[in-house]
Amino acid sequence: MAARLLRIEGRVQGVGYRDWMIREANRLGLHGWVRNRPDGSVQALVDGDEGAVRTLLTACRRGPALARVDRIEERLAADPPAEPGFHRRGNG
Repeated sequence: MAARLLRIEGRVQGVGYRDWMIREANRLGLHGWVRNRPDGSVQALVDGDEGAVRTLLTACRRGPALARVDRIEERLAADPPAEPGFHRRGNG
């Protein structure tokens, strides 16, 4: 397992993207967090079973009904999430 840090760009704020991602990640048994960024993107740290992470990444390209995902940057994270479960983090 290798934690991934994601930056999701497009129309991803104000459309329920974070709540949707929390539900999907919890359904898949993943750990990490999601938050809005000041530049209008969404950032997430995702960790867990490799197959489940890939499933979430595929779903993130679609997002919830009102979202439009233009681009996802993905890179390996230096550290895994500090807490179990998947939750919303304060904006940053």
